[in-house]
Amino acid sequence: MSESSVPYSTHRRVQAFKGFLRQFLGHGGAQLGFVCLVCFLVLAAVPNILVGPLQTAVNATGDFLVPPSGQHLLGTDEVGRDVLNLVVHGARISLTIALLATVISLIVGATVGMTAGYFGHWADVWLMRLTDFFFVVPSFVLALVITPVVLEVMGRGRDILGFRPSIFVIIVVIGLTSWAFVARIVRSQTLSLKERTFVDRARVAGTSNLSIMLKHILPNLVPQIAANGALVVAGAIYVETSLSFLGLGDPLQPSWGTLLALAQRAGAASAGAWWYLGAPGICVLMVSLSFVLIGNALDDTFNPRRRVIP
Repeated sequence: MSESSVPYSTHRRVQAFKGFLRQFLGHGGAQLGFVCLVCFLVLAAVPNILVGPLQTAVNATGDFLVPPSGQHLLGTDEVGRDVLNLVVHGARISLTIALLATVISLIVGATVGMTAGYFGHWADVWLMRLTDFFFVVPSFVLALVITPVVLEVMGRGRDILGFRPSIFVIIVVIGLTSWAFVARIVRSQTLSLKERTFVDRARVAGTSNLSIMLKHILPNLVPQIAANGALVVAGAIYVETSLSFLGLGDPLQPSWGTLLALAQRAGAASAGAWWYLGAPGICVLMVSLSFVLIGNALDDTFNPRRRVIP
């Protein structure tokens, strides 16, 4: 490549990226989802600056189930803790679990899908049968069965990679049970890509199968993986919330699901403490909806067949 062509190539990439952003942000759903998601990411990034340290029963500043007021914007819980404080700190736990579980899910799904689609034959048959099992059985059901068993084996003692055991197990279990959808999509795209001319040229040049998959096929799969990854995050949030609501979360690092479980145990519904149940519940719905809107917008942007021509 000549020196004069380098700036031109860079210019084309910049223009293509600007065109993508223009089309993506021109999607009404993307704008709403992006703004909402950024707000929650800010809450998760600096909770101590915004609402102070996580409140406990020892340093609670309110009384029993006080309704929203100027002092406590989202009221208090059954031990006098500020619900706003709990919800903001819960954002970090819920989003961390969902995002890390999604990363695991995308890695596993992309690996299985590319391997099955590229090699075919017996590898495709066996990997797709495994994928069908995880696809048919809901990830929540698998996670509900596996999580307590793994927790019982591991115990709830020392931290693992900076996470408490219960949170670490939930991350891994969700990631390892929600990859089937991604694997099926990646496989179908790989079946098409491996017949392209640039892959044939790489084979003739003596490039190894692993290099072809990583350097030639995977980059072309990134748009589909990104679009569906946003939808996987939304599903991971629901699964984490459900598991925590059933008591598998960590009360020392409460997520939104854990807060819903604590509110239910405290009888918030019968006591009329709508703010205690409503605040974390609305957060779950808003974040999940944001990822769904972003995922749909990415799909519309990357997929020419779904683009709306004005």
